[in-house]
Amino acid sequence: MSDSKANPLGNHLEITDSSKCLKVPDKIGIIGLGLIGGTLAKTIHRIYPDLPLIACDTDSKALASALKEGVIRQGFPGIDESFANCRYIFLCAPVEKNETFLSALAPFLSERCILTDTGSVKASIHEDMRRRGLSSFFIGGHPMAGSEKSGYENATPYLFENAYYIITNDGAAPALVAEYRNFIASLGCIPLLMSPREHDYATAAVSHLPHILASSLVNLVKDLDDDQESMKTIAAGGFRDITRIASSSPEMWQEICGANREEILLLLDQFIEALTAVRGEIASKNREKILDFFRQARDYRDSLPIRSSGPLPSIFEIYCDLIDEAGGIATIATILATNAISIKNIGIIHNREFEDGVLRIEFYDGPSRAQAALLLRRHHYIVYER
Repeated sequence: MSDSKANPLGNHLEITDSSKCLKVPDKIGIIGLGLIGGTLAKTIHRIYPDLPLIACDTDSKALASALKEGVIRQGFPGIDESFANCRYIFLCAPVEKNETFLSALAPFLSERCILTDTGSVKASIHEDMRRRGLSSFFIGGHPMAGSEKSGYENATPYLFENAYYIITNDGAAPALVAEYRNFIASLGCIPLLMSPREHDYATAAVSHLPHILASSLVNLVKDLDDDQESMKTIAAGGFRDITRIASSSPEMWQEICGANREEILLLLDQFIEALTAVRGEIASKNREKILDFFRQARDYRDSLPIRSSGPLPSIFEIYCDLIDEAGGIATIATILATNAISIKNIGIIHNREFEDGVLRIEFYDGPSRAQAALLLRRHHYIVYER
């Protein structure tokens, strides 16, 4: 591992062209019908209702639900020869279960199969595929969409709409990658090509590190709070918003910290250096440096696609499912405007790793948010509130 100043990200980040000829697979297998696997199955079924989907999951309730809804054709508690003739097999189970599934899948993999995954750490699974001699069959995938909720019951057929879908490769033929990329784009996603290490470093910075910081801040306040829980009582607005992601699955983040350990440690070291530096400026009362610290952070934060103004304000927002079609946002804006509801900000969420819905709408106050949610539901939109 390089020193803490190193940045393994190069200039290679490709937003792929989905206009090329699409080759639709004839059969797809999904291993794991949790939130992501279930969303993938529901999305494929929505777009390709005649495409045969089969699934494997140890959760009989998830399989039963998917079969009852007609999302999958067959469901299995384990791997068998039914997966031998799949064009794509998606590994959507927890990482620690993949080893068992991979061992069972190995006899059924051939040149006609593209094996992929949906995990948030890529270097380790590519290394595992090299050890198993499966690199020519494997293409890594990471949909930047998800939720604090889990399970098939929380999967939706629109969670991936307009979400970035990172694709990583370390041995598969370019033609297979192009075919896979175009299929992913056809699901409404925005494919991005990155190397496994570029992916892991970037997600450590924008996803893994923030979760560690949010949890650290929550634990610090918990430990400092008094017997009357005064801090907890007044911890609303900004504190709640900046620490919301600490509500995510502890088991999942335990797993991520192990799988992406080196990149997380590198980013933690860099963050500790940055925190020490700003501590020094505050201690020395360096007003200009302190001002510059907050100004740079504000300017960069405000340059993000969806932004909120002010220092950690309370956020009055809703999320809703929206198909990517002409006039979709305008229709919603018209519904709200004709009912005298002012919109503070509106936009598509491309990175929805821990957000519900495709469209984020921000309002100026709580009553406007509540009224908007009611109106949109009356117009048959699926609305999520936090």
